[in-house]
Amino acid sequence: MPRSAAFFDLDRTLLDVNSGLMWAWHERRSGVISLWTMGRVLFWNLLYHMSVIDMEAVFARAVAHYRGVPRETLERRTREWFVRDIQRHLRTEAFEALAAHRNEGHALVLLTTSSCFEAAAACEAFGIDHWIANDLLSGGDGRLTGDFGRPLCYGPGKVQRAEAFSRTHEVDLDRSFYYADSYSDLPMLERVGQARIVSPDPRLRRVARQRQWPILDWKA
Repeated sequence: MPRSAAFFDLDRTLLDVNSGLMWAWHERRSGVISLWTMGRVLFWNLLYHMSVIDMEAVFARAVAHYRGVPRETLERRTREWFVRDIQRHLRTEAFEALAAHRNEGHALVLLTTSSCFEAAAACEAFGIDHWIANDLLSGGDGRLTGDFGRPLCYGPGKVQRAEAFSRTHEVDLDRSFYYADSYSDLPMLERVGQARIVSPDPRLRRVARQRQWPILDWKA
C-alpha cells in the first residue's frame, strides 16, 4: 500500500538562510567567480524573490561555469562547505518537524532546486531518507559537462520529479506533505494533500490565507 511522505524545501524552509547565495559568496571569496559574476548572482537573487526570473536559463549559466571540473572535486568541496558554513542553520522547528514525520513512519524527502551535491550533504547532516534535486551531468571521464538533468527541479519541474519519485517509491502524493516558503513552490504545494507554508514570501502568504493553508512562522 502506498505510504505518505513529507517533502521539504531547503533554503528558507529547513534552513534559515539562502544557501545558494552563501555558496556564491564562498566561491567569490575562494576566487572561483569574479566580482562581476557575483553581481549577477545578486541581481538574479532579487529577480527570484520577485518571481520574475527564467530559472532554467540562470541555472544553465551557473552550471556551465563548472564545465571540466572533476565531479568528485565539486562534490567534496560542496560537502566541506556545507558542514562548515550551512549545517548550523537548520531551523529548530524544522528538526522537530522531521522528527515528528519520522515517528509517523513517513518517508522524508528533500525536494530542492539546489545541486545534487548539496542535497546529498543535507540529507546526510539531517537524517533525511531521500533527495530530489538538480543533477550536474558528467561525462565518461568523470568531469562535469556544464549541463544538468531535465526537467529543472524548480516550479512545475518539482512536481514532475516528485511524481516520478512517488511511482518508484510507492508514495501517495495525495496523502503527503510539502513544506515550502516560496511562491515558486505553488505547483508542488497544490499537488500534495497537505501543504505546509513556512515563513513565506508575501505572495505565497496571500495565497495560503486565501486557501486556508497552515502558515508556520518558524524562527530565523
